[in-house]
Amino acid sequence: MSSQTFEFVSLASVAEHLREKLEQKKYVLLFAYNGTGKTRLSMAFKDQCKQGEEESAARDTLYFNAFTEDLFNWDNDLDGNSHRLLRMNTDSRFFSGLQELEMENRIRPLLRRYADFDFFIDYEMNVVNFVREVPSVEGTEMVEHIKVSRGEENIFIWCFFLAVAQLAVDEQEAYDWVKYLYIDDPISSLDDNNAIAVASHLAQLLKGSNEKIRTVISSHHHLFFNVMCNELGKAEKYFLSKEASSYLLTNTGETPRYHHIALLKQLHKVAESGEIYTYHFNILRSILEKTATFHGFKHFSDCIKQDNDDSDGILHTRLVNVLSHGNYSLYEPQQMLSENKEYFRKILRGFMNNYRFNPELFPVSDQENANT
Repeated sequence: MSSQTFEFVSLASVAEHLREKLEQKKYVLLFAYNGTGKTRLSMAFKDQCKQGEEESAARDTLYFNAFTEDLFNWDNDLDGNSHRLLRMNTDSRFFSGLQELEMENRIRPLLRRYADFDFFIDYEMNVVNFVREVPSVEGTEMVEHIKVSRGEENIFIWCFFLAVAQLAVDEQEAYDWVKYLYIDDPISSLDDNNAIAVASHLAQLLKGSNEKIRTVISSHHHLFFNVMCNELGKAEKYFLSKEASSYLLTNTGETPRYHHIALLKQLHKVAESGEIYTYHFNILRSILEKTATFHGFKHFSDCIKQDNDDSDGILHTRLVNVLSHGNYSLYEPQQMLSENKEYFRKILRGFMNNYRFNPELFPVSDQENANT
């Protein structure tokens, strides 16, 4: 299937499109850079459920995103500096029926896949006490009220969500309102080994879900996204980007498993159109860096074609450095100066000529043919 690009004026209209697509597809996968609006899209999706008189009719999406993580916050015991607890905002329906559903027994086996600490939930105080076994003179001892790292905290919250999602998949009464799972960047603080493990485990859970539940997964993490594409091969796959005042959703077919191709197609398209914005240099730099790593180079500049009068590629390297680290907003993008647009085209063209890609994916305009 050839790629299609849909343009939307708002994230609400993107969310509406995703809901329509989920009437035919069980899974939708989105790749997008941070700052594009992934988290806001997940909330727009959640807000589009049909409103009803009953509370259960006013929601249909169980979501994991930055707002889910914010349901947990630390009490670091600033006075005693020893009784540290993670508090849960149980006003949220996310925590429905915690004690009755024995959440500790559901979360613990999931957490043991990734971490070496344990925890206990105080259901009256709505807090989590983390504990860890540490060496001592007598062998080992259990230390309570520890402060876990940010990565460990994130993986605990993720396992908490997985346990809740499993309840929805199993059609437990407390979560029978769930029609959609929307998961945004669950592994922002994990290393690559855990990213693979999380993606594989999530895929197994989703494959075992009933047909009632449909799922959207969005991520900026390359490896996680690639694994999800491989695991959920029949999913609808999109690349989400932002252009000035609109959002672009590109259906890339099988290419998202090699998402850099989707990104290059986007850069090629803007180079052809002339609608080149400052943040496109960030995307170009990211591709150059990953290409350099793949080929064993020490610096992305090794992947930039050098001019005869600039054998070290100093000018182009400085341009990429400056224009990918400037004070440019992804929310209020600005077009490049004409001179910088031409440099962008030259660097991109040299890269794509040096590292050969299927030319059928990158149609060249008549004007570009005349210039080459």
